[in-house]
Amino acid sequence: MILRAYDESDAEATLRVFLRAVRVTASKDYSPEQIAAWGSDDIPLDVWAVKRLQTGTVVAVEGDEVLGFSDVDERGYVDMMFVDPAVTRRGVASALLEHVTRAAREHGAVELTTYASLTARPFFEKHGFVVVEERQPVLRGVSLTNFSMRKPLA
Repeated sequence: MILRAYDESDAEATLRVFLRAVRVTASKDYSPEQIAAWGSDDIPLDVWAVKRLQTGTVVAVEGDEVLGFSDVDERGYVDMMFVDPAVTRRGVASALLEHVTRAAREHGAVELTTYASLTARPFFEKHGFVVVEERQPVLRGVSLTNFSMRKPLA
């Protein structure tokens, strides 16, 4: 597995990883209605591709296969951290988190923050994040539980 910068040609693969992670991995923690709202088929690929480029997305790949992806902004906010369910428990997310942590430090961030799903919360806690608050954001008219989490980089 190698980590590399996202390229426009990764748009379909990263969107596929996102949808599989939501629809398969997160389905144990969220209702079918919540999964349908979160993992909707109406995410425009062109909008997705632009967002991935703008957020400094990094992808984990093995050969030509995208295994997962993440990003971090200059303040240390991790918006995306998704791994294909076929490769969970292989260290992909941990490698991605290590990479975005280094990038955040290089940007001068003093902490990492994220909004973690019920599914992702244990992963982030294992890596030193703490819950700041439980949230109930509404997506496509459906309420989803997630957690504002932070980890100091000192």
